[in-house]
Amino acid sequence: MASIVDTPLTFMGLDVHKDSISAGILEPGATNPTDDRIFHDKPSIRRLLGRFDPATLRVCYEAEPTGYGLARLPTSMGIDCQVVAPSLIPTAPGDRVKTDKRDARRLARLARAGELTAIRVPTELEEAVRDLCRVRVDAVQERRRARQRLGGFLLRHGRVYRDGGSWTPRHEASIPR
Repeated sequence: MASIVDTPLTFMGLDVHKDSISAGILEPGATNPTDDRIFHDKPSIRRLLGRFDPATLRVCYEAEPTGYGLARLPTSMGIDCQVVAPSLIPTAPGDRVKTDKRDARRLARLARAGELTAIRVPTELEEAVRDLCRVRVDAVQERRRARQRLGGFLLRHGRVYRDGGSWTPRHEASIPR
């Protein structure tokens, strides 16, 4: 019986966008990956991945703003899926031409060569907490900027508050409503 080491593997690199996914598929023994392009939805992803044996398929993609749901789908199908931080992907000097197809093919080649470093995929709860923390930080920053803009506007019109610190409850109570 052949072990997993003896089994030829298929490597798939995905270049992910909100509406589409480009796939570079490197079959065992092939030197050049083949290309595929699908919609970014669960049925299309399942169809693409379903064409291969889950035991011999290795999928990878760059961490993107789309989140980690894509990594969870192949994993639920029994397929090894790695998410790679873009900063950890080796780049050749002068290689500045970027297309979806090229990026997907390159990921497949680098995965087969073992040159990619995977990051840990957070649980859905961890991802939700991260999102909430990021949104809160953004809201606090926006509030600070709005206060600065409003303070500058009032200053330009000669409205200066001199009875204590700005944006304290006392200061906010003095603002005409």
